[in-house]
Amino acid sequence: MNSVNTRQQSTEEASVYNRYASAAQEREQSLCCPVQYNPAYLSIIPEEILEKDYGCGDPSPYISPGDTVLDLGSGGGKICYIASQIVGPEGRVIGVDCNAEMLALARKYQQPVAEELGYANVEFRCGLIQDLQLDLDLLNQELAHSPIDSQARWLELRDLEQRLRSESPLIADESVDCVVSNCVLNLVREADRAQLLQEVFRVLKRGGKAVISDIVCDEDVPQEMRDDPTLWSGCISGAFREDAFLSAFEAAGFHGMEILKREEQPWQTVNGIEFRSVTVSAYKGKQGPCLERNQALIYRGPFKKVEDDDGHLYFRGQRIAVCDKTFNLLQQAPYAGQFLPVEPYQDIPLKQATEMDCRRNAIRDPRETKGKGFDLTTQILDSCCTPDGGCC
Repeated sequence: MNSVNTRQQSTEEASVYNRYASAAQEREQSLCCPVQYNPAYLSIIPEEILEKDYGCGDPSPYISPGDTVLDLGSGGGKICYIASQIVGPEGRVIGVDCNAEMLALARKYQQPVAEELGYANVEFRCGLIQDLQLDLDLLNQELAHSPIDSQARWLELRDLEQRLRSESPLIADESVDCVVSNCVLNLVREADRAQLLQEVFRVLKRGGKAVISDIVCDEDVPQEMRDDPTLWSGCISGAFREDAFLSAFEAAGFHGMEILKREEQPWQTVNGIEFRSVTVSAYKGKQGPCLERNQALIYRGPFKKVEDDDGHLYFRGQRIAVCDKTFNLLQQAPYAGQFLPVEPYQDIPLKQATEMDCRRNAIRDPRETKGKGFDLTTQILDSCCTPDGGCC
């Protein structure tokens, strides 16, 4: 990476940090889009947090009771305090932010909110959302005892960071049911975005999901706009192009990407480029072996055919042969109700299942489902007929 790009990335991060640090002290109207939150969840949230909340959407309706929720770029804590009420006392909410001023605002009201709710299930941690392994509070504690004052100490710092990531990760592997964020991903420098989504994937449990509200654009943003720190920190020039946004989740290993909400009217238009709010979801769980258990799925319609994220085609009304993993996956969210499952008459235990070549798009012969020796003939039972000769 050349020095010009390095300076540009440093400018991006500094502009974001400084602007949001100021916004934690005094409300900045231009940092937020109009968002309608469920008023039932707002009454216990302190007015100072509500005034200094900056977002473009509301991912909270997609959280479930009992979930462990991670909020990326949690800011003053509004989404976290909403989520705490949804997940209830059996759930848990973790907010991650690297801005000291925003963290101070969020932490300031933890005890009063807990007392109002009758339970405490929210905590705020200091870290970069693109590096969810490194706990910056722990790092700061170490540096307070032994500051960096030489090249040798700098090399020791690198070892310290790796040790903290390994021994005391900020967020552990596969520990979260739902990752949410609200207008934050566009603020992460482009060089870190692939790592960011890989980190989201890492911390999610199998079957977990990410629900992300963010600003996207309809055209590529030119470099001169990306170089403008005010446009970048204002959630404009760092916006993902809307189709590339979903593709980024696919590249990170997610499946079932879905646009849950897309504002028809742009939030802002700059140099003819439209910037609008979207909320998308993506799921973790399609990884794993493909095992043959003679199962099939029938796509209900209405389209003639559909294709999943692994390239499998499902033709309307046809029994398509699938592996056990896909058979179960496509009966869960976000696909639930779109397919009819066809189970084999004779169960094949997982331990006896052989590997299946999922690259083929084969129709499952009914004899595979029923068994090749199947020759049952059913008869109408007398008890099903009525005295007047009618039968059921």
